[in-house]
Amino acid sequence: MLYTWDIEKIIKNTLQEHNLNINYEFNNHLPAPMSYNVSTNTIKFNYLQVNGYIGNIRMKETDENVVKIILYHEIGYYLDFKKNKHDLRILMYGDEEEKESLKAEIEMNAWEYGRTLVPEQLLDLYDKVRELDQMLIKR
Repeated sequence: MLYTWDIEKIIKNTLQEHNLNINYEFNNHLPAPMSYNVSTNTIKFNYLQVNGYIGNIRMKETDENVVKIILYHEIGYYLDFKKNKHDLRILMYGDEEEKESLKAEIEMNAWEYGRTLVPEQLLDLYDKVRELDQMLIKR
């Protein structure tokens, strides 16, 4: 089981390694393992959700590597919002089809952009977690 300080250390080291200026903080009310907030440029994480996610994907991999994979996906959101100026008003005022289309585009971009930073030795894991994550979402 990873604790808050373990996850903070992984996030801090990964962000420094890639020279990314993204804030991070613990949030025990977050309903997901991690989340990126474009308004505050902050990655938030819930260590209980992170540990639950690690348990759900059931892979023979270190907890630290799985956290890195989750983190690279969140960094993908950061990279997407830097490269693409999405009209986020759609999420508030668009019809359901527009909202779902934009969410799907942002999600796909996050996985793709996040993958560009993943070290080669973790690429297979990243792709497997992406596939498993999509299956978990469908459930």
